[in-house]
Amino acid sequence: MSELIARAAMDRRITEIITPTVEDLGFEVVRVRLMTGKESILQIMAQRPDGTIEVDDCGEISTAVSALLDVEDPIKDVFTLEVSSPGIDRPLTRFKDFVQWDGNEAKIETEELIDGRRRFKGMLRGVEGDEVLIEIEDKGEPVTIGLKFEWLTDAKLVLTEDLIRGVLRGRKDAGQIDETQFDEVETVLSGSDEEKK
Repeated sequence: MSELIARAAMDRRITEIITPTVEDLGFEVVRVRLMTGKESILQIMAQRPDGTIEVDDCGEISTAVSALLDVEDPIKDVFTLEVSSPGIDRPLTRFKDFVQWDGNEAKIETEELIDGRRRFKGMLRGVEGDEVLIEIEDKGEPVTIGLKFEWLTDAKLVLTEDLIRGVLRGRKDAGQIDETQFDEVETVLSGSDEEKK
């Protein structure tokens, strides 16, 4: 199991308990985090295999997982359960995420220093063997490097206009966005824009 889905021992234990149930409902577990403090919060990110999830789906997962955790009782303190989608600037927690989101900008962190750094930001370029490929700037030139998946401690997409457009286009293509539900967008030119014409 990937340390990126569940980092801490308790997160991994919870993931082992809930994954079969979540998968039986037709979803995949993307990330599990138990955050403790004044109030404990268990965050579960999930999605369908095609990357989608609706509000009602989150409710369905929440109901099933809540009942399961009541029986298994891995968390001794009172906690709040939050089930959500990974979001647009989603965490990349599974090897296949780096294939699916190839061509998008991401931030990746590694456990050990690699060539003097732990943080990498650039365009995802797929995978090769057991490595995640990312194109970074090196002395002003783009260079693609490979990072072993097992070296990663954190990875997420960077919220860009291209990413937002791509996600919305995917939803529209899948029939999830009904454009009739939105007002027409009007582009208004400012005075300086008028002068440029």
